[in-house]
Amino acid sequence: MRRVVVTGMSLVSCLGNEVDSAYERLKTYKNCIRYSPELAEYDKLNTRLSAPVDFETPEHFTRKITRTMGPIAIMSVSTAEKALADAGLLGDEILTSGQTGVAYGSSSGSLKTIIDFYSMQVDKEVKNLNSGSYVKMMSQTAAVNISLYFKTRGRIIPTSTACTSGSMGIGAAYEAIKDGYQTVMIAGGAEEFHATHIAIFDTLYATSLKNDSPELTPAPFDKNRDGLVIGAGAATLILEEYEHAKKRGAKIYAEIIGYGNTTDGTHITNPNPETMGNAIKEALYYAKISPDDIGYVNAHGTATIQGDTAESQATYDIFKRNVPISSIKSYTGHTLGACGAIEAILTIKMMNNNWYCPTLNLNDVDENCAPLGYIMKEGREMKNNIVMSNNFAFGGINTSLIFKKI
Repeated sequence: MRRVVVTGMSLVSCLGNEVDSAYERLKTYKNCIRYSPELAEYDKLNTRLSAPVDFETPEHFTRKITRTMGPIAIMSVSTAEKALADAGLLGDEILTSGQTGVAYGSSSGSLKTIIDFYSMQVDKEVKNLNSGSYVKMMSQTAAVNISLYFKTRGRIIPTSTACTSGSMGIGAAYEAIKDGYQTVMIAGGAEEFHATHIAIFDTLYATSLKNDSPELTPAPFDKNRDGLVIGAGAATLILEEYEHAKKRGAKIYAEIIGYGNTTDGTHITNPNPETMGNAIKEALYYAKISPDDIGYVNAHGTATIQGDTAESQATYDIFKRNVPISSIKSYTGHTLGACGAIEAILTIKMMNNNWYCPTLNLNDVDENCAPLGYIMKEGREMKNNIVMSNNFAFGGINTSLIFKKI
């Protein structure tokens, strides 16, 4: 079994489009949630809240390059390019040697293009479509466009698994290197902003309705939480076999030592604490450590009633103590396919800087949530060598990642 390390990181997020600035933004204790008046045009859509990103297509992305890319793919390829540059691998021959693969995902393809296809059925006319439209629409659009842009010839693993797309991309990439199939993997997840994503959760009565006070929501684990807020973004991590990274003198952000992936097998939207906990146990098993070795847990923490309760119970059932825990989504909202990758990067940054963000708007822990060490009000300085990041998705898909200082 080979060791796997993180040698490059990049993101696009409402916190900022540079890793360092996004991390520093956590220290302001201010979320990125905004009232979005454009959502008012949708009749019977209850929430008006979102967490948008400020991102422009890079100038060197020509029309020819972007003809198969919607916003999801453009953000994915852009962050992958920056992450490879950060790792010192941009332009390296290893990218086209067959030793580099891609594991990347999003909840769906670009929704505008999906709607363009749907208009065929409504208007009975083929319009707004071209030769690149399908590639923009398909669920593997991020992974495929990354592979095309960098001309990779190794494994490609599209992870279109809703809210675990990013974390599963990292986990699949970790396994590909650990088991000897690849030397380098481009991993992560992305999601563009679209009103239909908000409508999905709005119809489930899972969105926050604090339209007049966006600074007070979401509030993961708080007894007065009223739901999630949808955001957007992308994040890419470059994973590399340890000896290869060491030989070329690469900087190493962290080692990935464990990954767990389970399914509930019970209900497509209601979380199951037992099987969520099984993913955490699996990650610990493969990392060959005990729960006591984990110094901090980055929670999925969406601020939904059932989700927070189930996640806290699952975590406590494994840890049996008040392990320090917080939710980055209290800052960014729920970025769906991007969240696992964005949160992995920021969790690694917190571990390396010995400072961990609080869960914003957590003032009174819900009595139905398990007794964990919720970081509240202010950040906490801690020196931890090993941390965990968990994500859970519709379909009963559960992931757990474990990172270690090196």
